[in-house]
Amino acid sequence: MQEGVERERLQNDTVKSYEDLRLTSPAFSAFTGIPSKYTCEGEDVSPPLFWENVPVGTKSFVLIVDDPDAPDPQAPKKTWVHWILYNIPQNVTLLEEGIKNLPYGTQIGLNDWKRTEYDGPCPPIGQHRYFFKLYALDATLNVGANATKAIIESAMEKHILANSEVVGLYKKSHLLSDESDIIL
Repeated sequence: MQEGVERERLQNDTVKSYEDLRLTSPAFSAFTGIPSKYTCEGEDVSPPLFWENVPVGTKSFVLIVDDPDAPDPQAPKKTWVHWILYNIPQNVTLLEEGIKNLPYGTQIGLNDWKRTEYDGPCPPIGQHRYFFKLYALDATLNVGANATKAIIESAMEKHILANSEVVGLYKKSHLLSDESDIIL
């Protein structure tokens, strides 16, 4: 019974990082600035990510990168999805910077630009928070190709063993010249 209660607690609390799974990036520390290299103002490549203390029984991982401050941190309207990877094999514990060749079996979901790729931070207004969320699952997901965040979250709901996140911050270095250029 205790194990079921603990699993439910993990599924319902995605804000804290748990000791049994730890996600980090050498590119930025928690709640610090994401270097522009990983944004629309730079090379727009994914940052390197590492994780450790994988729970026993892990069959796959899910990574979701999103921005809950879109479009304006003072009046957020939508959590904007930047990147989704799912069915990352259980023996993988890192994603290299700018990764193009994903680990065998890994699938990539559809972000809010309707693309299956990493699209880095590009806030139209103010400083935004970018949540890099990793989930260890006791299953692989059978959701087909190009799944959305909603489909992934629904499919993994009862399979989360542990989760961890690292939050980075980003604000554009200059203002957009034209409102039609607004990208989240």
